[in-house]
This record gives sequence, C-alpha cells and structure tokens, in this order.
Amino acid sequence: MNSVPSKLENRELKLANRQRKNRSMGFLLLLVFLLGLAVLFSLKSGSYETPAAEIIKGIFGRSADRRINLVIQNNRLPRICTAILAGAGLGLSGCILQAILHNPLASASTLGVSQGATFGAAFSIVILGLGSGHGLGIPLCSFAGSVTVAALILGLSRLKQISPEGIVLAGVAVSSMLSAGTTLIQYFADEVELSALVFWTFGDLGSTGLKDLAGTAALLAFFFLYCILHRWDYNALLSGEETAVSLGIGVKRFTLVNMTLCCLVCSLIVSQVGLINFIGLAAPHVVRLAIGNNHAYLIPGSVLAGALLLLLGDLAARSVIAPVILPIGAVTSFLGGPLFLYLLFKGGRS
Repeated sequence: MNSVPSKLENRELKLANRQRKNRSMGFLLLLVFLLGLAVLFSLKSGSYETPAAEIIKGIFGRSADRRINLVIQNNRLPRICTAILAGAGLGLSGCILQAILHNPLASASTLGVSQGATFGAAFSIVILGLGSGHGLGIPLCSFAGSVTVAALILGLSRLKQISPEGIVLAGVAVSSMLSAGTTLIQYFADEVELSALVFWTFGDLGSTGLKDLAGTAALLAFFFLYCILHRWDYNALLSGEETAVSLGIGVKRFTLVNMTLCCLVCSLIVSQVGLINFIGLAAPHVVRLAIGNNHAYLIPGSVLAGALLLLLGDLAARSVIAPVILPIGAVTSFLGGPLFLYLLFKGGRS
C-alpha cells in the first residue's frame, strides 16, 4: 500500500526537477539572447553613423567604408570585449564569494577587494614609478592589495565569527581606509601620474586593446572551468560547513583556493579597466531570483548576467549625453547602490 504513494511522490519529484531544469536552461538562453542584442546595439552605438548592414562586415574589415572598419575594429569591438570579460569576471567572483563566505552581500566591491587592488595600482604608479603601461608590475601590485584585504576579511569571518552584515561593515571600513590612502597618493602625484590614477578611480573600458585581453580571457576561462567542476561543492556549502566536511570537502583549503582565484581575477580586471562597483553584487542576485541557488546554473548565469549588466551600463554611459562618455564606474555605482541598500535592509536575504 505504501509503494503507490512512494511512486507518485517520486514521479512528482522528477517532474518538479525537470521543470526546474527547463526553467533554468530557459533563463540562461534568455541571458545569451539579451547579451547578443546588447552586443549588436553597442556595435551600432556611437558618434559615427554605422548602418546595420555594415556592422558584420566592419568586424572582419570588409566594409566598403574604411572608417567603419577602423571604428569597429579599433574602438567598439575592443570596448565590447572588455566589458564582457570584466563583467563576467566580476559576476563570477561575486557568486563565488557569496558562496564561500555564506554572505549574500559579499562581492569584490562590498568587501573592499577591488579597492585594495585600486590602492595597489596607485601605489605602483606613484610610489614605485611603474607608470600606466600594461606590464606585470601594476597587476602584481593590484593582486597584492586585493589579497591583503581578502586575508583580513577571511580572518575576521573565520576567527571572530562575525555576522554577514558585520563582514560587510568591515569591508566598508577597509574600503574607506584604502580610499583615503589612494587619495593621499593622488595628492603627491604629478600631472602625468594623476591622469593615470584618474583612469583607475573612474573606470574606463576604452583603453584596452584586444591583444591585452588574452591573459584575462585565459584566466577567466580557467576560473570558470574550476567553478563548474566544483559546482556541487558550492551547493554542499549552502547546507553549512559541517555538512560539506562530512561529504569529504576540505573547506579551509577550498575557501583559500577560491579566495585566491577571486583576487587574481579582480586584480587583473582592476589593472585593466579600473574600479567598477556592484556588478559582482548585482549579477548573482539577478540570477538567483530567477532560478534559485543551484550553482550548476547559478555560475554560468552569473557570468552571463555580469557581462550583460556591464555592457548595458557602458551602453548607457555612451548614450545618455552623447558624444560625451560617462565614467563606467560612476554609472555602475549609481545603479548598484539602491540594490545594495535593498539587500542590506532586507537583512541580506534574497
């Protein structure tokens, strides 16, 4: 007699899982479609009129108008690729930080990791005199700054057992100190160094060429593959550290590896495009509200949502008072600030 209800329950459970999977896949496909539309709009948007029929030709340098080839290949396409990679990296880092710290308010910007990378870049430019080139000096200093902040935040979360809201407040305090340090460095900078520092403070997607993105793309691909391979480990952490340990996960080592990878990605992004806030906070929450906490879908969704949000932010920055291009960091902060306040007053539960 008990076998009939059991079979019905199993059938209903399988049906619910299938529906959940279909909904998740549908949402991911929607994000891919919206990202494709955003790329097309970004290729067409600009002060130089570009007919839609010439966009694809311009990408491959086949347009009859040589100026269209130059505008698309040297300006718009590198900018779009930079926005996609930076947004994807920030969205993925935010998703992973929220998982390993058990904190829905965690992201590279709210924890001060991005500000640490910015301080490291400013230190390398002014104090060490490395200039604003794309060598290894600035990324290494950015990484050192972000790792220092991450170690501090991780130590507070592990040793003092403070609440998720307390971790965010600690991140705000660290960010404030680092911002003050960056301001002092700017005060003693000369005109050339100051102009380079403004780039990191405001955020700029237009100063990176396609060749400069190869390292970022490779690191992001490795990080994404690592996260996908460990997607069930992140799901296990949702049930608590004791459950994860009972399933054979080395939580301390796993957390350390993930924090290091997040710092690597964020510091490399900051060294190339400057400080961009709240993408890492917003992207995972947008996806989580739509498809839930399953990291098998949350991870790729955060990558796509981060890329889409930053690309839309850049499109808005170029279109609001065209031909003037607004700083992308200011645009994302303006849009992400209300979301942060909403999550904070909601108690960090999304």
